[in-house]
Amino acid sequence: MQDIATTEQPPMVLAESVTKSFGSLKVLKGIDLEVGRGEVFCLIGPSGSGKSTFLRCVNHLEAIDSGWLSVDGDLVGYRREGNHLIELGGQEAASRRARIGMVFQHFNLFAHMTALKNVMEGPVTVRHMKKAAARELALELLASVGLADKADAYPSQLSGGQQQRVAIARAMAMEPKLLLFDEPTSALDPELVSEVLEVMRNLASGGMTMVVVTHEMAFARDVADRIVFMDQGVVVEQGTPSEVLNAPQEARTRAFLASVG
Repeated sequence: MQDIATTEQPPMVLAESVTKSFGSLKVLKGIDLEVGRGEVFCLIGPSGSGKSTFLRCVNHLEAIDSGWLSVDGDLVGYRREGNHLIELGGQEAASRRARIGMVFQHFNLFAHMTALKNVMEGPVTVRHMKKAAARELALELLASVGLADKADAYPSQLSGGQQQRVAIARAMAMEPKLLLFDEPTSALDPELVSEVLEVMRNLASGGMTMVVVTHEMAFARDVADRIVFMDQGVVVEQGTPSEVLNAPQEARTRAFLASVG
């Protein structure tokens, strides 16, 4: 294995032989993946294939059982001693995680805070930004996702699509080097999906490195640089959108695409 700590320009995400089990259920069975800087990387596959678990391992919301997983050359949640991983303490792990933004399926906004306060919270509490500067940043980000007029609204006053756009602005407020999206549109009514995908398209065109678990094949086709099809805890196939969606090589990929097509 290369020395990821000294590589001049390491991949943004590098996974080598990553495994993860929950009790007797082996969810990830030796994942090898590499995400380049500025790349939009879409994970597709049936429910239970390990996509969301892999995403949660990338920012150490789940601890891996074996293998290596790094972001921008740093092991997330661990330090390496010889061939062993030593899990980091809470503060150090949180510090490394701070530059990895994550947007969840169910928004996870603070119900008692306005949209503005939700976006300000991370910069103030984690980045120790002055409140005036955090407010200015938050207003700028809300405008960038089309919600300049909703700064004082509470989550209960917003549609699902608006809440998800606030969640994206909140993730961007941490100035992440990497954004992870876990089925960001699956909890939305169909008519609200497009507004969230449009924000994600804008992020992609701006060069943000993104790993997206999605069932939106049209979005993956339009925006992804690479698509990975996962099934039963393994990477079955990967390639460009044209390769994977138009000319899949594996029978399992063809069967999945037929089921969602």
